[in-house]
Amino acid sequence: MNVVIPNEILTATRMTESEMKQEIAVMLFQKEKLTLAQASRFAGMNRIAFQHLLASRQISVHYEVEDFEEDIKNLRAMGRL
Repeated sequence: MNVVIPNEILTATRMTESEMKQEIAVMLFQKEKLTLAQASRFAGMNRIAFQHLLASRQISVHYEVEDFEEDIKNLRAMGRL
């Protein structure tokens, strides 16, 4: 599914497409609708950068089992485990 955000909305909010995606990702993460990994992907950011964005807004990170499993998978893929 693709969601189209009209340019008039971006203009009205004075946001870029990237900023809008970040705002949506932060909101969905805060509402626990997305995991940290899912939200960072949605925002188009690596997980560390997304965590910094959350920290700058004083939003705590809840690290779930799914996040841990994805970290293990990524570390194996990178040859670090």
